[in-house]
Amino acid sequence: MGEFEPLYTADEMKAAESGHDVETMMERAGSAVAAAVSRDYPGARVVAVCGKGANGGDGRIAAEKVGAEVVEVGAELPAAGVVIDAIFGTGFRGEPREQAARSIEAIRSAGVPVVSVDVPSGVDASTGEVSGVSVEATTTITFHGEKVGLAVAPGSLQAGRVEVADIGLEQAETSHARVTSEIVRRVPQRRRDGNKYRSGSVLVVGGAPGMTGAVCLAAEAAFRADAGYVTVCAPRESLPVVENRLLEAVKRPLEEAFEAAERAGALALGPGLGRGEEMKQLVRRLLKETKLPAVVDADALFAFEPVERDAPTVLTPHSGELARLLEVETAWVDAHRLEAVHRALERFKCVVLLKGSDTIVAAPGARTLITAGTPRLATAGTGDVLTGIVGAFLAKQMEPQLATVVAARVHIDAALAVPHQRGLVASDVIAQLPGMLDAAL
Repeated sequence: MGEFEPLYTADEMKAAESGHDVETMMERAGSAVAAAVSRDYPGARVVAVCGKGANGGDGRIAAEKVGAEVVEVGAELPAAGVVIDAIFGTGFRGEPREQAARSIEAIRSAGVPVVSVDVPSGVDASTGEVSGVSVEATTTITFHGEKVGLAVAPGSLQAGRVEVADIGLEQAETSHARVTSEIVRRVPQRRRDGNKYRSGSVLVVGGAPGMTGAVCLAAEAAFRADAGYVTVCAPRESLPVVENRLLEAVKRPLEEAFEAAERAGALALGPGLGRGEEMKQLVRRLLKETKLPAVVDADALFAFEPVERDAPTVLTPHSGELARLLEVETAWVDAHRLEAVHRALERFKCVVLLKGSDTIVAAPGARTLITAGTPRLATAGTGDVLTGIVGAFLAKQMEPQLATVVAARVHIDAALAVPHQRGLVASDVIAQLPGMLDAAL
């Protein structure tokens, strides 16, 4: 397994299939679906709901091989032990029409396992968008390579277990890719002639009263992500709390942020900062008046405006924060995650990481990178941990999009390594970071 796995759009699949014998590809595709059904549901009564296109053709071949009953789109769904969903494939866009929607609803209501052919019907293979109703698959057998819509929510949440079946095509360059844990080896190792500053010096700015935990988590995460030196700038009234909580970090009041920046290799702005006008202006000045790479998160994203600067900038919003930046509803971002990220790219012209059930990392003119997430990270403070990791990797002078996506992958892997599945807190993730980095050596 490499660092990147290609994710195909519908157009990229069409290009990959060009010049290949259609019947041969369909035979291989149908055989792969039939093999999965026979393996997972031996002896079950199988019903295949098949559309009129190539996807339906794949379904009909699979049905013939497993002795399944074939049902046309819109017809009543008979009792079944497992359903093959072959209504729509990669060419589907928009909202299913009435008959197709009726069949999809029937499959959803059947209460039996569903094997989808290539993509769950109703999911846009190129974006993951679901404009109407979609099949919720138990397993999706996808052909040649995984599709973008199987990796990006909400489509990824409908796909179940995804298996890739070889249908005899050559791999090709794609505009999107899934990032694997192999990429963690890209984190630079410390040099023999290095010192604490060369190992990565991070300035974390935040920690308003009542929110000191955020800045502490970010600072601790930066250290555990192998930064050699971390400074925290927080309001004076917060410093006693930060001093008590953080042992290794240097602590300074906010008014000394620019002086502290002189010894930093990267900025981590926003954890628990507060949303007042004074804080907004501090963030803007730090970005405009320093030449340091910066990760901007949490309160620093509130009312954030584009800033022209030569140094790399990384924004790490969740869907609610990105919705505010784009002046749209949060529900729209959740339904159009790729489009939302690319709108942000156009406006802010920097690296954008969108958090969620999957993590999307995009940069101007670059391949869009996606990594699967985990619900373990759905707890307070884990976003601050990610900010610290990104800051550490930027301070190590990693390329900005690479630093960001490696940070996202390490963050997820650390959460998965926590031994307990319930009751995870953000500091549990921090504790696992050194082990994740060591495992990549």
